[in-house]
Amino acid sequence: MTETILILNAGSSSIKFQLFAVEADDKLTRRMKGQIDGIGTRPRLFAKAKEGETLVDQSWPASTVADAAAALDKAVTWLQQQLGGELPSAIGHRVAHGGPAFGEPTVIDDAVLEQLERLVPLAPLHQPNNLAPIRAIRLRRPGLLQVACFDTAFHRGHAEVAQRYAIPDALHREGIRRYGFHGLSYEYIAKTLPRVAPAVAGGRVVVAHLGGGTSMCAIESGRSVDSTMGFTALDGLPMGTRPGQIDPGILLYLLNANGWDAARLERFLYRSAASRASPE
Repeated sequence: MTETILILNAGSSSIKFQLFAVEADDKLTRRMKGQIDGIGTRPRLFAKAKEGETLVDQSWPASTVADAAAALDKAVTWLQQQLGGELPSAIGHRVAHGGPAFGEPTVIDDAVLEQLERLVPLAPLHQPNNLAPIRAIRLRRPGLLQVACFDTAFHRGHAEVAQRYAIPDALHREGIRRYGFHGLSYEYIAKTLPRVAPAVAGGRVVVAHLGGGTSMCAIESGRSVDSTMGFTALDGLPMGTRPGQIDPGILLYLLNANGWDAARLERFLYRSAASRASPE
């Protein structure tokens, strides 16, 4: 049977996936794409074949798919049925933060997973959800090859002046630097530009990633040279619930004058600063 590779992008309430067949010349051909969403509320598995026909549209009571691990079990069980009982040969995962240690796709083992878990405070909305299916698969299928692909990796080639903050060198060496995010999206765009816009692909291009999280990236000759995002995914443009660039003095004011603690400040920055919701 043809080998397959499963690609997962796990969020807080959904797991998106695509299944690719590995052809004889190592070319990848997409066989299907889908997602299981509404995890914990109205779980629903939906997938389409590459030609567009619906392969599955199934829902369950919330109690039966209460978390990402249960959702993954539902999706993988269905995929196995589509593959005649076989599992994919490998699984690739989108992981938000690779920190200073990971600048390219990396095979996941216990040591790698431990390092990625240390980065959770730098991407608390994304990193825990990205790592949850990795842990679940390692528990159930420890021998299955899993590879992490990082949103920070595309920006690793930045010049030092674009990476550094004006802080003591010891803090920079500790890992406090500008990483940039949405790199998988920008890398795809950089590779696609020569086909869709050859006149500009080899020059300087500014690309915007717009959604719940937003950023911009300066690309020159297909390589990232700067990004609006920095150490965490909080910096830069205003977003769905994040304020983007903000005067650090505001944060000191909220801590000192308003008596906020670190937990309330984190909720404000990640979940409610740019919305009408109360930061309480």
